[in-house]
Amino acid sequence: MPHVRSARPAPSRKAVTAHDAATSSGSPPAPNPMAGTVAQAMLLRLKAEGVRHVFGIPGGAAVWLMNALRHDPDMRYIICRHESGAAYIADGLARVNGGLGVVLTTSGPGATNALTGAMNAQASGVPLLVLTGEVPEKYFGRGYLQEGADAQLDVQNVFQNAVGYSALISSPDNAGTLLQRALTEALTVPCQAAHLSLPNDIGGMCVPPGSRAFEPAARPTVRSTDEAGVQQALDALLNARRPLILLGNGARRALNDPARRQAFVAWVDRFGVPVMTTPDAKGIFPEGQFWSLRNYGICACNWPAHYMHPSEGEPFDALLVLGSALGELATSVQTSALYSPALAPSRHFIQVDLQPGMIGRNFAVTQGIVAEVGATLDAMLRLSARRKPRVRERDARAALIQTIRDTVSPWQSAADRTRRAAPTQPAAMMHIVNELMPRGHIFIDAGNCVGWALHHLVIDEGLHCHAALDMGPMGFGVGAVIGGKMAAPDEPCLAIVGDGAFMMHGAEVSTAAAHGVGAVWVVLDDNDLAMVSQGMAQLLPPASQWADSYALGRPDLAAFASGLGAEAVTVRHDQGAPAFRTALRGALQRARQQSRPQVVVVQIDRRAAPPYGWPTLTPPACSPEAR
Repeated sequence: MPHVRSARPAPSRKAVTAHDAATSSGSPPAPNPMAGTVAQAMLLRLKAEGVRHVFGIPGGAAVWLMNALRHDPDMRYIICRHESGAAYIADGLARVNGGLGVVLTTSGPGATNALTGAMNAQASGVPLLVLTGEVPEKYFGRGYLQEGADAQLDVQNVFQNAVGYSALISSPDNAGTLLQRALTEALTVPCQAAHLSLPNDIGGMCVPPGSRAFEPAARPTVRSTDEAGVQQALDALLNARRPLILLGNGARRALNDPARRQAFVAWVDRFGVPVMTTPDAKGIFPEGQFWSLRNYGICACNWPAHYMHPSEGEPFDALLVLGSALGELATSVQTSALYSPALAPSRHFIQVDLQPGMIGRNFAVTQGIVAEVGATLDAMLRLSARRKPRVRERDARAALIQTIRDTVSPWQSAADRTRRAAPTQPAAMMHIVNELMPRGHIFIDAGNCVGWALHHLVIDEGLHCHAALDMGPMGFGVGAVIGGKMAAPDEPCLAIVGDGAFMMHGAEVSTAAAHGVGAVWVVLDDNDLAMVSQGMAQLLPPASQWADSYALGRPDLAAFASGLGAEAVTVRHDQGAPAFRTALRGALQRARQQSRPQVVVVQIDRRAAPPYGWPTLTPPACSPEAR
């Protein structure tokens, strides 16, 4: 049996500000009981958006927002262990509930610590609002502790260069307007991250009498498409002999609508058009459906290549890309062949995206449509309602896909998925995760866990996969699973993370314990930053020189997690997949029954590597290795 460590969850503690409130903020004017302070009005506006949780770490530069949160029974300020972790948690909540994630930090280092999480949300198209406190305006430029508004640290512009919108509130008169602008930028498709900096004295001032600036206002509704362009794309797609659809992360929100997703799946089946996804979009089209070729790009399923370029017959002749910018990981099955020309069809290459600059960026498309994916899918369904499938071609495609399914394993090594022997194979772990978790939310962190999960998980109807592969920060999944579980308390929520990422942001397990969040972490423990060491071994052999270059010191991760309030289980190196199955089954049950964080640490086979397809590099002539 796995070795178990447990500890009682640590009690939550009240936040302590970094500065005395009076010193930091001065004495604000008495609030108008009808309007309240700017800080109170901002929280009321956020509540109107459905926000009930704010994540972060308090500090003296956010006194009046903290005070407003303390006295609002409908809002919870979740005190996290690091500001980046707070942003990842808020990101996970927004991904699962479809709303806005909100982060509140103090000024200076509190603000800059939250930057990576905000930048990641921006890259992933997640609606996130970061509120950072700031020192009172009268002290700007005077070297006040943790100031973020003078020439040496301009927090507003730091965020402006990383997220979709950033502003410094300079008066009660513009606070409501700037908040509305930030919400519009964050929540309008394509969603993104926004930032507001609030000087402490402004937060404690009264909202001007009669002001309506904080009242909810209608946001733009992006439901536009080019029907003539969609008709042209449909003609090309449905008249092709071997058409194909590639769904990117930009199609996720559109297909989160159950009715639209069901209608699209029925359309795919009716016309016989296979579908694959980018890595970030894995599972937004159910991977158990017959016409699904699963994911393309990094650590792809083996099926797409055999459909696109079969050993006999002509290659595929039409590709419709919906909501993908066709970046590196989405288009490179092998790292030795980036932006692979194999993705280009022989005739029609159609790309749909709301951002014109993404169309044709990496591939020469034959048709570009600047449009919202949901509206485009609706138009496709409507315009093709009276069209009849070309039965002969559809049947031929169905026969080809059936042959691929019968003769081509989707896996790099099918045997590893069922291997029981010790040490545990990561491929077998993914197989077991699928067996024990047919529904819920899986969060994938950075590193080798990405490769194993993308290649070996099957994300079918009822199961959702969340990754952050545009930016790929270590620790995203460690935090995001907490927010995901808070948004879906009745669904199992599991993070697949590496040992390096778990040590980087594993302190957030304490956040989960303090608030009774029954998230589950599966930690791949190889005492190494293995994606780096294995990659370097392939890029610059011999492999032996990289064997211990990035070792982590053999930390006891179960003891670490136990000390943070989780129930932790270790599957040792001399145990195999059956022990992992037992450990994971127990963790999922306890998470559901006890609302307590669960950590399963698995000492995996260090020799196993995901199918990245690394090239071998030749050292430059000027380097010592080449001499």
